[in-house]
Amino acid sequence: MNNTAQTILFVLVAIVMGWFAAGVLWNIRRGNAALKWMQGGLPRLGEKAALRWLGSSAVELTLAKARPPFRRAELVLVMEPRDVSWFWLLARLRGRRDMLIIRGQLVTPPQLEFDVVRPGSWSARETVGRNETRQWETESLADDATLRAPRATRALSRELAPAALQAARAVSPVVWRLSARRESPQFELHVPLPDPRRGDAANYFDSIRRVAEQVGKR
Repeated sequence: MNNTAQTILFVLVAIVMGWFAAGVLWNIRRGNAALKWMQGGLPRLGEKAALRWLGSSAVELTLAKARPPFRRAELVLVMEPRDVSWFWLLARLRGRRDMLIIRGQLVTPPQLEFDVVRPGSWSARETVGRNETRQWETESLADDATLRAPRATRALSRELAPAALQAARAVSPVVWRLSARRESPQFELHVPLPDPRRGDAANYFDSIRRVAEQVGKR
């Protein structure tokens, strides 16, 4: 290998390693900033949170003692895979952004099953591909929301879902997914990762509880 080839190889390796290090650092700082902000409101959702990092792009928080309407709650902070450039680019093209996923079991399980998804989002693509929902019917709920539900109960879901979506937009104006299930997880909400510079954490988590109340409403 001549000197020119060695130089090119060295530069490429340096770029890849530099990108990896910068991406890991960015995600850790982003996740830690969000976690620090969430501490001010997390007790509104539950107590005794167990935290673990899943690689450098996701953090999982499990609440052992959730407050009603939750019986159990789990939060996952999912960052873009910034540490690997081609994964990050692919994820971007598929609509994946930094997000907060809230999953849980409810004190009062939902009577209806449905998904409200934002067309074109990463969450919508992941949801539509699941076996359990392939035979569900789809209709437009709003300009930026689509309702998917079993045929037998779609009309009833059409009456409940708008109120649940409105409550979810108090958490975030952009809602990528809101789901209700009879089985675990009974509740799931995908929204952009909250900005620690804006809003009150206690109000934020109170709003999440109100969404779950709407989903479990009878």
